Amino acid sequence: MSPGKVLQPVLKMKVDELFLCWLSQPATQLTLKDCLRRIKNEEEVETGHGDTGNDKNERLANKNSNSKQCVLGDPRLPLSFSPPQLSTTLPLATPASPRNISNVRATRRSSGTRVVQTKKEETLPPPLSQNIPTFYFPRGCPKEKVNIDAVIAKIERTFSEFPNERATLEDMGKVAKACECPLYWKGPLFYCAGGERTGYVSVHKFVAMWRKILQTCYDDAAKFVHLLMNPGCNYLVQEDFIPFLQDVVNSHPGLSFLKEASEFHSRYITTVIQRIFYTVNRSWSGKITCNELRKSNFLQNVALLEEEADINQLTEYFSYEHFYVIYCKFWELDTDHDLYIDRKDLARHNDHAISNRMIERIFSGAVTRGRKAQKDGKISYADFVWFLISEEDKKTPTSIEYWFRCMDLDGDGALSMYELEYFYEEQCQKLDNMAIEPLPFEDCLCQMLDLVKPQYEGKITLHDLKRCKLTNVFFDTFFNIEKYLDHEQKDQFSMLRDGEGESQEVSDWEKYAAEEYDILVAEEAASDQWNDGYEAELNPVDHQKANVLKYQMEKRPFFEMPSHLADVDLDEYDYEEDFE
Repeated sequence: MSPGKVLQPVLKMKVDELFLCWLSQPATQLTLKDCLRRIKNEEEVETGHGDTGNDKNERLANKNSNSKQCVLGDPRLPLSFSPPQLSTTLPLATPASPRNISNVRATRRSSGTRVVQTKKEETLPPPLSQNIPTFYFPRGCPKEKVNIDAVIAKIERTFSEFPNERATLEDMGKVAKACECPLYWKGPLFYCAGGERTGYVSVHKFVAMWRKILQTCYDDAAKFVHLLMNPGCNYLVQEDFIPFLQDVVNSHPGLSFLKEASEFHSRYITTVIQRIFYTVNRSWSGKITCNELRKSNFLQNVALLEEEADINQLTEYFSYEHFYVIYCKFWELDTDHDLYIDRKDLARHNDHAISNRMIERIFSGAVTRGRKAQKDGKISYADFVWFLISEEDKKTPTSIEYWFRCMDLDGDGALSMYELEYFYEEQCQKLDNMAIEPLPFEDCLCQMLDLVKPQYEGKITLHDLKRCKLTNVFFDTFFNIEKYLDHEQKDQFSMLRDGEGESQEVSDWEKYAAEEYDILVAEEAASDQWNDGYEAELNPVDHQKANVLKYQMEKRPFFEMPSHLADVDLDEYDYEEDFE
């Protein structure tokens, strides 16, 4: 877009969005169903306060009748009636005057014996849209019974327990409970009230901040976004989560062993942020809105941080074991340890299981953020988090979208037979090198079409793949040779049965992370036994601590972030390159 042009909102798109939102409301659907039922039963359907159709037709007929009488005159007038003759003594130019012509016409109309009365304009009923209740609440639906003054009084009583009515970050746990928030909202509450500048929050400043939030934000999602977002925004970007997650690292008992390795805080924080956006940011925009946060289970997991002392039990976002697996896999590929990997590095993943054509698509920018993948031919650790989770669990909505973007070469929103053949050709070459006779593409295509059952002939859409329960088999067939051979050795019906039975239990990613973590622990234990010369029982926490300390001086941190944010201005640090 040229610099002179200004983006203009499209009114129709917003109206369509609001209409669909209204149409999806349960009350609206009940009303429509009731109207359809009445129409089928030939009952009278109320259309609001407006007139019925018959009254409308009556008024229209009367209006037409009156207008005809005005134009043609009363039909009861005598046929011999004729208008009076104009005087011939007027100047010749006068008849051409518009004013005199209008007077003549007025004289002719008013000379009849019937007096035409002007019809009074009827007051139109209010439009039916005024009767539709408000249904769009971007900041949450307002609650009727919320006593803000009582909440503020409770907060003031809590602050009165602190010296000079000032709360530090360590005191904010009590304040969070007074605000009726989960415990680990204490960091966002502290920073939003300006505590990072002075090291404390006064009661007056906090009350003013929280009263404003209560008056404008009506649910937890809107409040959380308001606490973390930058001024003037209504969404969250990746950097907004850093202070919140740093407080979790500093204060959660399940991460206490990380206090001795502050350099690893940034790696863990980066991993958690990528997992948050991987799951919550369904629009792929890089901006989490209130609506996206409201539809996710992230805030429920934040509340569980208080109840669960073992951080590894929170497998969706905060698990340290999952971070450990991801980081170790990345460390194996990053041979020069510059925290970036190129095409050759990624090709070594899982013993060259991923096809080169798919690796080229990953580095093309189809699923990576920023320009480094296209410009320098490298992806960051943040990009690798998305890759590894998508590679090991191809059944989630985000992973399906990830690989669909890679396979959609022309970006037309559908996978054509040409695109499928393009990726399958390399699979055939690998099978030939392994002395395995590949299945002809035509036969493979028939199998995949039977598996996916696309809605339209000749192409496979994203919607088709999301309906399929064996998307992992579909994707592995075209770009992962190892998993493709594993699927070929299994019975398709057994795979389908397993997919249906385990859909609500442990995900493929959780299985993979648990297995890999056990392998890494065993390898580390064997290494320690070899080095120390005696057999020792390895505690998982000691194992994590040992490995954290083992690498801490060898790696460049993603974020130059100290442990205490209260004494630091976050603007001094550049985090953008890790979130590109």
